[in-house]
Amino acid sequence: MDLPSRQPRRVATTLLCPWKQRVSLELFHVEQFGYRGRLAPSPTGYLHIGHARTFSVAYERARAANGALVLRMEDLDAERSRSIYVDAALEDLHWLGLEWHEGPDIGGPHAPYTQSQRSNLYRAAWQKLLDGGFLYPCRCSRKDLAAALSAPHEGADPDDEPIYPGTCRLLRSADLWIRASTNQESVAANWRFRVPDGEAIAFNDLNLGPQCFVAGKDFGDFIVWRRDGSPAGCGIASYQLACVVDDAAMQMTEVVRGADLLKSTARQILLNRALGFKDPAWFHCGLVTDQAGKRLAKRHDALSIRTLRERGFSPDEILHGDLSEIENRIRAAQ
Repeated sequence: MDLPSRQPRRVATTLLCPWKQRVSLELFHVEQFGYRGRLAPSPTGYLHIGHARTFSVAYERARAANGALVLRMEDLDAERSRSIYVDAALEDLHWLGLEWHEGPDIGGPHAPYTQSQRSNLYRAAWQKLLDGGFLYPCRCSRKDLAAALSAPHEGADPDDEPIYPGTCRLLRSADLWIRASTNQESVAANWRFRVPDGEAIAFNDLNLGPQCFVAGKDFGDFIVWRRDGSPAGCGIASYQLACVVDDAAMQMTEVVRGADLLKSTARQILLNRALGFKDPAWFHCGLVTDQAGKRLAKRHDALSIRTLRERGFSPDEILHGDLSEIENRIRAAQ
């Protein structure tokens, strides 16, 4: 894929993160630099046919716009991420015929393209949010949350993050902030973003049309920084924070992804606003489901790109074939 090279001017602000490291947090400049899209696989398992079809849409939209396509490896889940899945994702996507303009395998002006190597940017964003009064520490354990959420929220999405009951909203963060800045108790709490209760977060999805989610009703205060219990005690950015920071720093103009992340878009709009970033355009693809109507997950190994390749399916069949026919062929061969 012959995509034009772009070297956008960057705007940077230097911030002091709680671990007393000075880092540069790149901001999304208001000037437009043409279409920039991305593929963002997570190396926690083999990619499946649903990933293939969503990434194909992202590739086609970048190509149609004569724009740049970036591959970013989202490997913040240290317990489940594996190098074998990184290599498999790169190989499988190339086999499907997808190419990208920048990425961990070829470099580019916004390197590194692996999230585990970008922690300083996330820490700087964490500090900016804290300084702006958007965050509070949450000491709730998983057991605490399970007890508080034992009665399901009416209309709650079982695949989405449960609505936090606000247990720690009134905690004072000043003392914890002082201890965290000296690295004495930086794993003592998760950090949550305080959503503006009752505010309707509306946006237009380029595929699914107008969307609207109400803060405090459809989603609650969400984690942006997790304690990780590591010896270093630095914690780790959540998906929501890392995604927003990287999309801004890498100058994304459009985000193509699955419809299971529609509600996350509302959270990310709030983070963009708090951090002074410009929202990209959003394009959410319909989810691929199996014959039972269940959304595909990486545990569906029979429908992984790797397995389908080994069973003799072509890239065109994986990207455009009827899923029921594919599943029937798999069962008939067993």
